[in-house]
Amino acid sequence: MRKLSVATVIIRNDMKTLVILLSAVVLANSLRFYVPPKEKKCLKEEIHKNVVVTGEYEFSQGIQYTGSIHVTDTRGHTLYKRENFIDLKGKFAFTADEYDIFEICIENHPPAGHPGEKREVSLVLKHGVEAKNYDDIAKAEKLKPLEVELRRLEDLADSITKDFAFMRQREEEMRNTNESTNSRVLYLSIFSMLCLLGLAIWQVLFLRNYFKSKKLID
Repeated sequence: MRKLSVATVIIRNDMKTLVILLSAVVLANSLRFYVPPKEKKCLKEEIHKNVVVTGEYEFSQGIQYTGSIHVTDTRGHTLYKRENFIDLKGKFAFTADEYDIFEICIENHPPAGHPGEKREVSLVLKHGVEAKNYDDIAKAEKLKPLEVELRRLEDLADSITKDFAFMRQREEEMRNTNESTNSRVLYLSIFSMLCLLGLAIWQVLFLRNYFKSKKLID
């Protein structure tokens, strides 16, 4: 029993380490930037198919200032839109229907008749495993803390597997494209050589007939 307890402690310590690493990944997606008055700044995020994306934004204090946020995909579809709000904080969430690059635009609106000042914006983006609320999952399925951490690691491993599969697919597509391009270049080179050879033969025959007509050669 003592050996089992020690092993359990080691597993839990490893789990805590992995959770800390996962938290570091989440913090890596936190951005802070300034938005000038009456202007907007846009960020782009590459998301895979069927991946949940959540975002939390926060504006710095500004009296009578309002903000706007607009999330779109490359096809022009609006996934989230909120305009002229006075709240300093907010959240949004959406699910990617297919692999795409999504654009998040944030605007800063100063009071009417006021030149305005730039405002600092904090934006935290999470997707995939990061966006899941494991506390709610634990309550719904009555999971123990260790089981929750195992579920988190299982989802993370599945996400990494899907990323590798996607990279492999992209590699195959690029390899097929390169092979197709090389084949076309080879065919073009052969065609160019045949054209040059035909042109050279035509020039020789033309000059030969010309010199014969001038009786310069037999």
